[in-house]
Amino acid sequence: MRYTIEEIRQMPEGQTFDCKSIHIEPKALANTIVAMANADGGMIAVGISDKTRRIEGVNQDKAHLNEILRTPFDFCVPTISVTTEFMPCQDSEGNDNHILIIHVPASPRLHANQADEVFWRVGDKSRKLPFEERLQLMYDKGERYYEDSPAYDATIEDIDMDAVKAYMKRIGYGKSPMEYLQENKGFLTYKGDVPQVSTACILLFGKRPQNFFPRARVRFIKYYGTEEKVGREMNVIKDVTFEGRILDQIQKTIDYLETQVKEHSYLGEDGLFKTDREYPKFVIQEMTVNSVCHRDYSIKGTEIQIKMFDDRLVFETPGKLPGIVRTDNIRHTHFSRNPKIAEYLKAYDYVKEFGEGVDRMCRELSAIGTKEPQYHLFAFIMKASVWANLLEEGQEKTISDQKRPEGDQISDQIKMILELIKEKPQISRSEISHKMGLHESSVKRRLKMMVDKGIIQRIGSDKGGHWQIK
Repeated sequence: MRYTIEEIRQMPEGQTFDCKSIHIEPKALANTIVAMANADGGMIAVGISDKTRRIEGVNQDKAHLNEILRTPFDFCVPTISVTTEFMPCQDSEGNDNHILIIHVPASPRLHANQADEVFWRVGDKSRKLPFEERLQLMYDKGERYYEDSPAYDATIEDIDMDAVKAYMKRIGYGKSPMEYLQENKGFLTYKGDVPQVSTACILLFGKRPQNFFPRARVRFIKYYGTEEKVGREMNVIKDVTFEGRILDQIQKTIDYLETQVKEHSYLGEDGLFKTDREYPKFVIQEMTVNSVCHRDYSIKGTEIQIKMFDDRLVFETPGKLPGIVRTDNIRHTHFSRNPKIAEYLKAYDYVKEFGEGVDRMCRELSAIGTKEPQYHLFAFIMKASVWANLLEEGQEKTISDQKRPEGDQISDQIKMILELIKEKPQISRSEISHKMGLHESSVKRRLKMMVDKGIIQRIGSDKGGHWQIK
């Protein structure tokens, strides 16, 4: 998009725009160029004072202008491939002049200035990154991969060689498991005589990966309704966690999600049975695989959380979008944060062709009249929402479709109690009270009312019996 000189002059400085005086030193300008390249890219207007917005122009100092034009080459490491243009203007003295527009692309690489300082664009500032954040940016851009870093305190004894053998058989590798680990992918290296077991090795082949990465797991939470509530209004009706190696997590998670997806089978006009689903099977698999495969395992304080509401699934994955992937190009741009894990999953057919998954999801959702997945970054958590194909009233196979006493309108709390009983018939009043955030006396009254109305009945004693839905 082309702007007029007045539009540029009035444009507020921010994440993707800055203006600089012609008198700026190339070393200082390099910091802004580096910061934009490391972040979302942007545009710099040289020849407009950033303090007064006075139009100075650039024609009057050809030697200094040449130094500025060489800044991306002479003061940025590695070189940043900017594009430039000169915009005609009239300067504050009334003379014909030009301002220099520098277009800085978002770069898949990590850039620094000549002093080896890394900057990141935050609002209208170029912020110097400390070592930890610089390292994190290197992981995000694929300059280094966290999956290659040694798993602290892990030894060869922590590797399940049977899991390695199973993978070797899958890819047709004929040597021993130890040779495979030492000769391929850097799974096992040595620092002197001390073996270094990589993070990827533990996540893929470890006997107990959660001993080293406790939150490298998937948690499924199902809510009643379309909002997440807490306290006395808590509406959680299922809360299940899946651990183990990455392949186990994916298989268990997909299998369990399939038990929660509503379906409707019916006889079509062509005489063949058809089935409508809330979510296509491929979408369930792809979203799960993407979360586990592309999560940032250097973030150890939380797990992947999959939240199911009445109208959508939300996949909350630790880590920003990696590399050059953005929410507006994610459908057709591929960049793997954990390439070794991705290659492993490709051998097990969970990754078909690199980069095709999101596009296929969008096509399948469009085919059933559902909008594309929506991606939002909250702090360091990427939230991907997939909207349900809402089945027509009366089609869903849920416990609330049981025949109700005539004229009775079952409350939201009673529906939640029914779901909890369906999940665990032996559930106690105290457990229901804890899960729903209700006082136990309130739960007791609701259970009695449900028994009186013939909705449920108690089989056996209070301690050893169970509930049955009538």
